[in-house]
Amino acid sequence: METPSMDAKKLIGVVVIVFLGFWMFTDPNGLASTSKTVGAEGWDLATQLFTGVIDFVGALG
Repeated sequence: METPSMDAKKLIGVVVIVFLGFWMFTDPNGLASTSKTVGAEGWDLATQLFTGVIDFVGALG
């Protein structure tokens, strides 16, 4: 038996997939540009996080 929160998660997933599909067909260049920007920002944040963790662990020793 599924809980109501599982139904909500599935619904949100379907809505996101439909939205991305619609965006891909109506403005593929905009989606590509946004994806590239989000990917670059995500990589920068991950780099900052791991650098901070490395510096913290190094300061402990």
